[in-house]
Amino acid sequence: MKWIVGLGNPGPAYEKTRHNVGFMALDELASRHGFTFNQSKCKSVIAEGIISGQKAVLMKPMTYMNLSGEAVRAYMDYYKVHLDDMIVVYDDLDTAVGRIRLRYQGSAGGHNGIKSIIQHTGTQSFNRVRMGISRPTPGRAVVDYVLGTFPKQEQEPLQQMIHSTCDALEHSLSHTFEQTMQRFNG
Repeated sequence: MKWIVGLGNPGPAYEKTRHNVGFMALDELASRHGFTFNQSKCKSVIAEGIISGQKAVLMKPMTYMNLSGEAVRAYMDYYKVHLDDMIVVYDDLDTAVGRIRLRYQGSAGGHNGIKSIIQHTGTQSFNRVRMGISRPTPGRAVVDYVLGTFPKQEQEPLQQMIHSTCDALEHSLSHTFEQTMQRFNG
């Protein structure tokens, strides 16, 4: 079984914000495969099903971004799952809008959701798909930027990025993460 954790903030106020691209990608993946987020477990909403012959659990922590690690830890402890089978999907300021980057380890890079997961798992070694949101223009506060919505001119690259993320996640279910990195890290 693989478990895919999309990071974001719960509630309609955050739904279309840059910080919620992890949720957006999981919503699209669920839609592609007819999954429904209808279970509330381990501080998360969860959808389950089969993708590429592999059982997949899609998980959206409801803890708010900065406490994402609490949901990841609760799921690990309750279901006795392994970090090797987890992929975290989240927004990245250092990647351009429309692009994705896959990694299997590294620091939080200032991302509080990743920082929380590292804190609660005790390791920086876990698979990740970083979805680009670009950096704000100089003088604009990062917090306002990530909690803002995508402007009209970024809607097409955003949709392409969500599509690419789902393609990479589907590929990772029937290939190693290293093979997926080789294919999707352009």
